[in-house]
Amino acid sequence: MAIRFDQLLDQILLRRALARWRQAACRAETAPLSTLRGLRGQARQFRREVDSFLHVAEGRLALPAIGSNAIRKPLLADWAWRPELWRGPISPPGLAAVENRSLFGAETKIFHDCTQSELTVRQLRNTRESDLAPYGLRMDVFRFDGSFLSVVLDLPEESVRGLTLRHVIRLDAVVELEKPLEIFVRLNIKHGPNTEQLVREMPLQSSEAFVEFDLAYSRMNERRIERAWVDLIFEGPEMNQIVLRDVTLSRRPRAEV
Repeated sequence: MAIRFDQLLDQILLRRALARWRQAACRAETAPLSTLRGLRGQARQFRREVDSFLHVAEGRLALPAIGSNAIRKPLLADWAWRPELWRGPISPPGLAAVENRSLFGAETKIFHDCTQSELTVRQLRNTRESDLAPYGLRMDVFRFDGSFLSVVLDLPEESVRGLTLRHVIRLDAVVELEKPLEIFVRLNIKHGPNTEQLVREMPLQSSEAFVEFDLAYSRMNERRIERAWVDLIFEGPEMNQIVLRDVTLSRRPRAEV
């Protein structure tokens, strides 16, 4: 009974507050400046609290849900992973004039060789029905006087645990470009003092693209694997907006021939 009474009281107070501010809005054109100044201060206080609430509420209520790890995995995949940047909120959510080797979240780094950076990166919230990842990455590139721009993803330990030459590693991405450019994906596997590097160009005939690395064609030493990472390399990114709506990696045993 007490809860219902509190809810009824809240509704009454809300209706009164709405009526008061509706009336204030109607009288704003003719109200004395002293009155208007006081009401403006109150309105700004309310707006800060309401905006703060809406920011959190809309983020939690939007789909896909934050923390969702729904991934389209290839048949027989024994490992699949979505990096933190596409899985949940990071802090800070954006960087301007990004410097070389800038860390963005715990697993992602931005590399470039510009003398003067005119690059911004920002984590954005995905809200489309087709999106599986809660978040995406947007890069705005203006003048670019360097020779390369890359996003480096450090793969977790699970990615190399039990990794053999019989495995195929696959990267899937949902890409949006303001204008066409080339994207290359480089898989790096450190084994002992050596690092095996495999490079593939990402086909961009549609927004959903993937590349695969068949480790049977590598010279990787299975017994000495230490860690792995992936470079997403963007060729000629000047004056472009690049949005990676989703990035996932997976591995599966290759079919025996």
